[in-house]
Formats: sequence, C-alpha cells, structure tokens
Amino acid sequence: MLVLKSKNIFRDIPASLKEEFFETLQSSKEIKIERIVSYGHTTKEGEWYNQEQNEWVILLSGEAVLSFLDEDDVKLKAGEYINIPAHKKHRVSWTAPEKESIWLAIHY
Repeated sequence: MLVLKSKNIFRDIPASLKEEFFETLQSSKEIKIERIVSYGHTTKEGEWYNQEQNEWVILLSGEAVLSFLDEDDVKLKAGEYINIPAHKKHRVSWTAPEKESIWLAIHY
C-alpha cells in the first residue's frame, strides 16, 4: 500500500545559505519541478542561465529581479510569475537581502 504524505514548500529550509538553495521536488523525462531559495543571492556576475527547456517560475515569497540578455529587467514580487523560453539567457540580478525569496520553478 502506498502511503502519501504532504510536505510544505515553506518548511525545511536550511538555516544558513552561502549560495542559492535548489531542491528538486519532482522530475521525469518531460518535467522537473524545483524549489529555489534565495536570501540576497544573485547569479554570479557575467554568468547567464541558458537552459535546454522552457521554465515557468513563480515567486512565492520575497522579491527578486530577473535580468535578460539585451532586454529590460523583470521585477517580481510574491505571487508574480513568468515563463522563460528555452535558451532565453537570463540571470537573477537581485533578491531581497532581508528575507527569503522562495521560488517554484517548472522546467518543461
């Protein structure tokens, strides 16, 4: 018999984060769902994400700024989401330093 247990996306976050925290919640060949926690973290200067899959991401708490190569920055507050097409170069250029920014990202 399969026993199902619920989990809480806002719990079990490491107390100290030197870097952004990435946790895969579910994955298959077609999709990966991950939790990302930022606490004033950014993508290293000069580095860009250039992903093979589309990424739909929602900021569940906190605030953040996503930068895109040759495009305007996108500021996100809790509850706001964006769909990033595959190979769209982007980076996290700012997250709130005084509170956790919790993301839910779906790569498809």
